Amino acid sequence: MPASEPVPPAAPAHLRTPDDARLAEAAAVFGLLSDATRLHLLWLLAQQESDVGSLADRCTASRTAVSQHLAKLRLAGLVETRREGRYVYYRLRDGHLRRLVLEALSHADHRITGEAPHD
Repeated sequence: MPASEPVPPAAPAHLRTPDDARLAEAAAVFGLLSDATRLHLLWLLAQQESDVGSLADRCTASRTAVSQHLAKLRLAGLVETRREGRYVYYRLRDGHLRRLVLEALSHADHRITGEAPHD
């Protein structure tokens, strides 16, 4: 498996007041994150880019299900691909999504373990 290309650091948080379009877009992203398999795939892709077969081996979903979830994520613009020979590798589109996924799962870890919240 090829090494993951580093994602450049993102600028600090965008501090403008959200309008209806931004709220709708954020809600759509959260909708996609609300599926446990998609969230797991995004977490795996936050670690490194990967192909469908490798992702299916690392999560509990079938190769067909992984392909379908990745197609939704790609259509939504959350993941992008690159082709290397006969393999297609998926990666997260940006650092905002990486941090969102990692923060959501860190929050879940605190809820499950009872560890005190922190900033």
